[in-house]
Amino acid sequence: MTMLTPRTPTKLAPPGKGRRERKAAELETRTRLAGEQLAGFSSRPGVSVLQELGATRSGLTHAEAALRLERHGANVVAHERAPRWWFQLAKAFWNPFIGVLVFLAAVMWWQDPADPGVVILSVMVAVSGLLRFWQEFRSGRAADALKKLVTTTCAVQRRAGSGSAPTTFEVPMDQVVPGDVVKLAAGDLIPADLRLITSKDLMVGQAALSGESLPVAKADTRADDRGQSETADPVEADNLCLMGTSVTSGTATGVVVATGADTYFGSMAGSLVGERPQTNFDNGVRKVSFLLIRFMLVMVPVVFAINGLTKGDWDEAFLFGIAVAVGLTPEMLPMVVSANLARGAVAMSRHKVVVKRLNAIQNLGAMDVLCTDKTGTLTEDRIVLDRYLDVHGNEDDEVLEYGYLNSHFQTGLKNLMDQAVVNRVDEAEEVVVDARFSMVDEIPFDFARRRMSVVLDRNGGVGAVGRPEHVMITKGAVEEVLDLCTHMRDRGGKVELTAQLRAHVTRIAEENNRRGLRVLAVATRTVSTPRETYSVADEDRLTLVGFLAFLDPPKADAARALQALADKGVAVKVVTGDNDLVAARVCADVGIDVGHVVLGTEIDPLDDTALRALAARTTVFAKVNPVQKARIVRALQAEGHTVGFLGDGINDAAALRDADVGISVDTAVDIAKESADIILLEKDLTVLEQGVIQGRTTFGNTIKYIKMTASSNFGNVFSVLVASAFIPFQPMLAIMLLVQNLVYDIAQLATPWDRMDEEYLRKPRNWDAKGIGRFMVCIGPISSIFDIAMFVIMWNVFAADSEAHQALFQSGWFIEGLLSQTLIVHMIRTRKIPFIQSRASWPVMVMTVLAVLTGLYLPFSPLAGSLGFVPLPAGYFPWLIGVLLAYCTLTQLLKTLYIRKFGTWL
Repeated sequence: MTMLTPRTPTKLAPPGKGRRERKAAELETRTRLAGEQLAGFSSRPGVSVLQELGATRSGLTHAEAALRLERHGANVVAHERAPRWWFQLAKAFWNPFIGVLVFLAAVMWWQDPADPGVVILSVMVAVSGLLRFWQEFRSGRAADALKKLVTTTCAVQRRAGSGSAPTTFEVPMDQVVPGDVVKLAAGDLIPADLRLITSKDLMVGQAALSGESLPVAKADTRADDRGQSETADPVEADNLCLMGTSVTSGTATGVVVATGADTYFGSMAGSLVGERPQTNFDNGVRKVSFLLIRFMLVMVPVVFAINGLTKGDWDEAFLFGIAVAVGLTPEMLPMVVSANLARGAVAMSRHKVVVKRLNAIQNLGAMDVLCTDKTGTLTEDRIVLDRYLDVHGNEDDEVLEYGYLNSHFQTGLKNLMDQAVVNRVDEAEEVVVDARFSMVDEIPFDFARRRMSVVLDRNGGVGAVGRPEHVMITKGAVEEVLDLCTHMRDRGGKVELTAQLRAHVTRIAEENNRRGLRVLAVATRTVSTPRETYSVADEDRLTLVGFLAFLDPPKADAARALQALADKGVAVKVVTGDNDLVAARVCADVGIDVGHVVLGTEIDPLDDTALRALAARTTVFAKVNPVQKARIVRALQAEGHTVGFLGDGINDAAALRDADVGISVDTAVDIAKESADIILLEKDLTVLEQGVIQGRTTFGNTIKYIKMTASSNFGNVFSVLVASAFIPFQPMLAIMLLVQNLVYDIAQLATPWDRMDEEYLRKPRNWDAKGIGRFMVCIGPISSIFDIAMFVIMWNVFAADSEAHQALFQSGWFIEGLLSQTLIVHMIRTRKIPFIQSRASWPVMVMTVLAVLTGLYLPFSPLAGSLGFVPLPAGYFPWLIGVLLAYCTLTQLLKTLYIRKFGTWL
């Protein structure tokens, strides 16, 4: 009994492959094995399946069910659980810069436990890590709150004992076991993978697995069925119902063939939990971090050696080297990044967006390709009647009227297309049909005939022979209805349906199919000898009236949202499991240049290199499975793109995890929400566009801080090198360097609240470690020119040229260094002319003023003595103003040359 033995683990991928490749191979292997097993159940007779499972049509006994539940475990799939709070807290402090700061603080404490620098560095580390932890912890709790805390049950047929009669029980879904007999009706969720034993008029919504917006018809099955021809895709098997889908109409009984991780859904979920692949953001931060650390590892030993050799005091040189290391380290970077991301998350929450992983905000800003499904994103996720056509393809109200009468009078459960017809008429005008017609009989829909008919009496009306007559109205699949038609209605008359005319009307229907529309035919027959009951045999000698064409309509704002994303440099690619004709039609309606639609079957034979080329030139992918979706995402990433993926189904989960930023919605299946980085409370591309802008603002402010801090710190250290070589005393005390950095960095905490120039937000931005290094080397030494100018002024003008006057020299350079660092923020934050063409936000302006006032006040404050400062003479300040103005002017000039040379600034 195959299904009563837990599945043996399979070797899924060679150990030499990378983690992402192993995960992809694991997903592909698991889904293939699950598909092959299900295909076997589909192709074998129902009696054989029951025997293999050790089950009967009457269901398991309670004792058997309990044993199987113990053996197979609960019917739940693998879920990604949020890590414990303490693990999240530790991870928030896992950052290379925080590591450097902790190391430097430890060295300073080892040298002098009372050193105030230890406290300063400790506060920096603590605030940065705690801010990041709290935001991610809070976002995770908000995402968890989106899950509905309800218990879902299903109808299972079980027996008290081996000889007892079967009874139907409502059983929690997690207690369903292989061999259980489950009864299905409209509205039920499929609790596990089922092989149908009996079914009648069963329609199943499979959008979560396949992406198809319309429900799929399952075969009418009997207990003695012989199975069907084996299919490679279990989703397409018409005698299988898979976990994660739902019944829209009809009834059925099925035997459970797989539960939990053994289901087709579970095979995908099991390979998706665990550590995520490194995203574009992660790789960028790592590269920039180690670039700056390499600079520090080169510069600090040089400063230490020069000071030790020229001053002879190696202990003091060591402390000064540590201070320089702190000065070179953008110690507030973790905090600024965390504040940036936290502010972005709060701003996005106002636009109905829950950010689960903070790094995703910057990935969203860097995104240049968005892969999205079709249903509910580009479309309204509902079926509407698009057109009602006569036999020549022209709109005809008579066709709508007959279609409406058929849908209105049927007594069975109206399907989505029946509801669409009724809604179309009700929206246009209120039609009272009871006054003209009354119900006589109906011939219900079944999947063998694929049509249904109603027979109506014309109230108060008589036929051509002067007697009352009935009207039969038939609606259904084009081929089946046409086979019953002998005539067609043409321009108000009735003409014989010749072979030529039959080909003509078939072509009209096919043209609408090619436009991505679902087409039904409408035909009538006048019964001149009325009777009370009618049968299938009466569906004969019909007259074709015309066609009803349905679609899932595009959202009204989809085209505008797509254009807005295109204007922001984001290319949209549609990746759907739905029909290629439907996908092409919807994409064309919203303004997407469709080109050649690539099917999933075209992807499988391609190697990774060929797929990269195909993905780059293709806009629409249709009939793709979960493995193919994930391969498309990885192919685009391999081409250097930052890829976002928007999806809400089980079949989207793998791609959501592999994308740089996975985006889902609150109505998505749980596994999709767990795999996503961002959850939209509205499935709307307009909301996403706002998120892209917020992401670019967040990224821009982060890069702004890095470039400002790295370049100014590099300039300061370069100045220290020059001063150390020629001045007989330390150009600045270690504590002064720490205070200078602390004041400057506190001022930069306002950076996340700065605005970005509109031009910067127009295209995706990405990490560029090489560009940051170039910026630091080109712009940083500008400050050194004016630092050296201040050295000369302090040495010659104010006679601070000996150790006796070193405090005056150090105080003068402290103020000039701090003010130049602070003011230059406004030069670097924009490629425009500051204060004239681009002004910083008010928080940045306020913090700039406070930093300047603090720097000017410290040499005159009560703390001056303990920090080594002395008051500066009044004659110093005109020189200071002149140096700062010259510095800003030269920086603006070189900024223009830099932009002209390299075509970029931030």
